[in-house]
Amino acid sequence: MAIDRAVIRECLLTKVRERGTAKSICPSEVARALSQTDWRSLMPEVRSVGVELVEEGAIVVLQRGQVVDPLRVKGAIRYRLRATDEG
Repeated sequence: MAIDRAVIRECLLTKVRERGTAKSICPSEVARALSQTDWRSLMPEVRSVGVELVEEGAIVVLQRGQVVDPLRVKGAIRYRLRATDEG
């Protein structure tokens, strides 16, 4: 299933904005919002878009509540809107 990266980006940004800087989202929330039946196949693309958003400074990637490098982290991650004092 191919979904345009711009659609993934907008969905991801909408979800983190709704949660604010105090709460995070799971990448699977984005994938599930875009495809009820085949969401797992979207996960690599969602994570790729997440990396781009980190590089742009829009979001941070968390693992166990700590900010991590999305290119080095293995395992489960979460996304959160970047706080203005994080940098």
